[in-house]
Amino acid sequence: MAGELILLVDDEPSIVELAELYLTKEGYRTLGVGDGAAALEAVAKSSPALIVLDLMLPKLDGYEVCRRLRAEKHTLPIIMLTARDDDVDKIVGLEMGADDYMTKPFNPRELVARVKALLRRTARSVPESEPIHLGDLSIDSARREVRVNGDLVALRTQEFDLLWTFAEHKGLALTREQLLRLAWGYDYYGETRTVDVHVAYLRKRLGDSAVKIETLTGVGYKLVA
Repeated sequence: MAGELILLVDDEPSIVELAELYLTKEGYRTLGVGDGAAALEAVAKSSPALIVLDLMLPKLDGYEVCRRLRAEKHTLPIIMLTARDDDVDKIVGLEMGADDYMTKPFNPRELVARVKALLRRTARSVPESEPIHLGDLSIDSARREVRVNGDLVALRTQEFDLLWTFAEHKGLALTREQLLRLAWGYDYYGETRTVDVHVAYLRKRLGDSAVKIETLTGVGYKLVA
């Protein structure tokens, strides 16, 4: 929703200025800080609606900022910025509590689209319906619970939404762009690698489940039970 405060955390002033330019054009308010300690102070004082958080920061890095916010039960969305195109780093960032990531240099229009989509998602939920049972996998949208062989699997909001989307389209090939639209709510399809990272995370969480997310080279993914 326009008018909400977006906290921009980056020690490169040009990055903050570019993000501010595009976000303010869309009606958002912005606050820029240059280190991790200042980011935590800004969250406490200003209660932003979303954080754009660089990974490499002075004083406290983005991982530690993310970890501390989640440890304090802050649920505000976090988009992590990374200069490294390294999936391992991105998955660690997601596990620390980031909701999404972008690789620098990024397209500012895509950043705006990600911000809009994440803020929309915080105001909605997966429609409640009957649980989906696929082999040893059970997905309950009302309780937002996932179980494999009866054991609860801890998934964060975006991973749950992605798995639910796969389950609703079981056996169907879904492109990365379709997944961004259905599971993320994006209306701008720039970088699609975020889908690959979240799929890797989901595969790790599902472990030895008989339900698998298959890669379709040159196409995308599908869920196979």
